[in-house]
Amino acid sequence: MRRPNPRSAGKRHIGVVASYDFTRQEELCRWFPPAAEWTMTSTEKVRYRDNLELVSRLGRTGLLAEPVHELVRCGAEAVAYLCTACSFAGGVTGERALREAILSYGARQALTTSGAVVDALRAVGARRIAVVHPYQEPVDRLLAAYLAATGFDVVALTALGLGTVEDVYTVAEQQVVDTVVKGDHPRADAVFISCTSLPTYDALPRLEERLGKPVISANQATAWALLDAVGLRAQGSRP
Repeated sequence: MRRPNPRSAGKRHIGVVASYDFTRQEELCRWFPPAAEWTMTSTEKVRYRDNLELVSRLGRTGLLAEPVHELVRCGAEAVAYLCTACSFAGGVTGERALREAILSYGARQALTTSGAVVDALRAVGARRIAVVHPYQEPVDRLLAAYLAATGFDVVALTALGLGTVEDVYTVAEQQVVDTVVKGDHPRADAVFISCTSLPTYDALPRLEERLGKPVISANQATAWALLDAVGLRAQGSRP
């Protein structure tokens, strides 16, 4: 567990439950302002044979019990489950069940990455979206179905073309940029970069300037929603 710094007067405490394989802690915290004190816990490791089994197992509500309890004991005012596919694989019903579980485990406010993405896309007025992702089939189709069920028209769905699930941990920022540029669509109001394992913080402003439209990433949307829940504003690019 990443433990918070000693509590400072006036700071707001936020909590993050990450999937056990999350590696972008340094990027995520760049969105957090000095007024935010944050703690991160992780799920237990799960066994899997493919991408679908991995995200399905990480989407089980019981997996969040101990990590959320730990964050509640640390005083987190709001808790986010930081995993995109884990929170969209079960559809709208599954995403809602994850939030309800977080609340049942004692959190005062609860959100997921997929729910935060929906809020971010709505905040920028997007209806038609182009999506870039690292998933294998059929997880990519589950993502498109989730976005459609929440009111969006997915006009393009572009994969990074990774060979294995584990390849996502070594994706370079330039590969993300190149895929977003290729995956944009003239009819898209915005582009969504799915997966919290992808590096996006420095790329987002450059992509928005180049494409002339909002570009939302999973970590960005989660940070924005989590900070908004406690009355704070994210640093850097935000929806």
